[in-house]
Amino acid sequence: MSDSASISSGIAERYATAVFEIVKEAGELPTLEGNLDDLSAALDESADLRDLLVNPVYSRDAQGAAIKAVASKMGLMPAMTNVLGLMASKRRLFVVPQMVTLLREMIAKEKGEVTAEVTSAQALTDAQAAQLADALKAKVGKDVKINATVDESLIGGLVVKVGSKMIDTSIRAKLNSLQNAMKEVG
Repeated sequence: MSDSASISSGIAERYATAVFEIVKEAGELPTLEGNLDDLSAALDESADLRDLLVNPVYSRDAQGAAIKAVASKMGLMPAMTNVLGLMASKRRLFVVPQMVTLLREMIAKEKGEVTAEVTSAQALTDAQAAQLADALKAKVGKDVKINATVDESLIGGLVVKVGSKMIDTSIRAKLNSLQNAMKEVG
């Protein structure tokens, strides 16, 4: 890992830990989880917001005022609004995406959940996602939260990653395996 990535993750971890502890003590983890969903969606949808976080052209005051306005408009809880303001004053907004990821991991650990990264050729229906979550829960022994993405190049099947384990039942993987086997034969 590069030094700058290590420094960034360290900064993100300190802010995430502080927010998590404050919110946990207040008993507002479900509210924080909703705030993280909203903030993630805003980061995904708004190039302007992503630019605000990383662009050094904006002054500390401008970043602080803008991020507080965004937080207010989104209805973020005071702990999140305050930490974002503090991060702006310290020129640390660039680690917000990492902080969001770390907070999600901390909440999942607190709830005894595991996140499964699921990639499928077509979007999973709610029933399929629930059935997959139940099957993974039986295998892992913890509640499983599904983070689903679509990759049409899989042709069919699923790629499931839970922690360090990966299960690839995609048609693409089977075709690649068959292709390798054919190369060995001839």
